[in-house]
Amino acid sequence: MRLFRQLVLLLLLTTGSRAQSKQQGHIINIIFTSDAHYGINRKDFRGDTAASGHTVNRAMIREMNQLPGIRLPRDQGINSGNETGPIDYLIQGGDVANRMEIPIPSAAISWRQFQSDYIHTLKLKNHLGQKTTLLLIPGNHDLSNALGFYRPMKPITDPAPMVGIYNLMMHPTKPLTKACYNYARDKVNYSKNIGGIHFIFITLWPDSSERKWMEKDLAKVSLRTPVVLFTHDEPESEAKHFSNPNKKRGINATDKFENLLAEIYKEGPTILADSGKTTMEQQGWVDFIAKHPNIKAYFHGNSNWNQFYTYHGPDSTVSLPTFRVDSPMKGKFSGTDEKRLSFQVITIDTKTRYMTVRECLWNTDPSDPARSIKWGDSQTIAL
Repeated sequence: MRLFRQLVLLLLLTTGSRAQSKQQGHIINIIFTSDAHYGINRKDFRGDTAASGHTVNRAMIREMNQLPGIRLPRDQGINSGNETGPIDYLIQGGDVANRMEIPIPSAAISWRQFQSDYIHTLKLKNHLGQKTTLLLIPGNHDLSNALGFYRPMKPITDPAPMVGIYNLMMHPTKPLTKACYNYARDKVNYSKNIGGIHFIFITLWPDSSERKWMEKDLAKVSLRTPVVLFTHDEPESEAKHFSNPNKKRGINATDKFENLLAEIYKEGPTILADSGKTTMEQQGWVDFIAKHPNIKAYFHGNSNWNQFYTYHGPDSTVSLPTFRVDSPMKGKFSGTDEKRLSFQVITIDTKTRYMTVRECLWNTDPSDPARSIKWGDSQTIAL
């Protein structure tokens, strides 16, 4: 039976690729990257031994600008063998700024550099000939900059990226300012229906607080509508991101909880309780997935390398296709090998509801950026 399904999938994709060469009106192209980490330097990038986040991210954006004319690999995925074509969305998965631990510059400076690169240097167009839409979510560093941290930062807090992301994505009638920003109230949670597919974007991780918002959002969505989730943390999250379970203790160097998620950590009094596991925290998320079987894919950054895998939960009760993306500045592998720098290109056929995610290696020839783009791994799933 499994072999039969694979043969059917291959036939559908091969037939679809032929049709797409004539008409691509049902194709959506999305670039996904995360963890820009403006404010720090790379030790090795195109001959520079201290390349700033501004330098590296700008170079990556310029490579993205070349994508429409780059031919996709013949991997039997969506649009296989054809030119990539227009890019409809660029999704950035958080950690725009690095945490401002001294001597890292302020988050406000990093946010200005981010805008320069991701808004002004980006020249991509969508299938309608309009500027590619930028979609953002915050990461743990962006949140810590806004809330404070247990190691010294200068300034002590700076919510500039959080305010900027909120204003760009939530479109408030009265734009937020740093003076009136309130994290408990001003969450970056939103959704978009694109080509019959429901995309959800949430703050950091689907904890109990975020799931309340998601429940209301999904109440308006048919169970026949596939749902794709973008957030910062991996499906397991991290113990330190939860709220401090110790009474009258906020963010401090003893407990080391960062209080980024509203949910209180249940495993014990320290982030090392039960080896820092999040088994109890994940259970609520696993139950939510079981209740909403139309959640078909999960995209994240935070722990940065390219990986296509399946999240099963602590007790192996779910199977959720999951896509981890690299970072231009803090990649687990690309951090020491610049030729492995990558982002992901997501191609969706809205008619067949198949999605192909491809690893785009964008710096394979550091001495000749014009010849740097190559394709790595790919995976196709049914939505």
